[in-house]
Amino acid sequence: MQKMTLKMLRVANGMNQKEAAELVGVSVDTWGHWERCQTEPTISMAYNIASKFNTNLDDIIFLPKVAV
Repeated sequence: MQKMTLKMLRVANGMNQKEAAELVGVSVDTWGHWERCQTEPTISMAYNIASKFNTNLDDIIFLPKVAV
């Protein structure tokens, strides 16, 4: 699987932010903050996200793209 941001992962699974937030048990605001890299999920929540989306934690990008 290619590496994906949370937004890419959510869209690839045909979900809106509300559905993704409900799936992992957080508010829509929290999910939105994660997608915009304003905050980051805890390590345990990151594992929960990977589990709920049936993917490996290594395949999720939690940081914004940085130009080099």
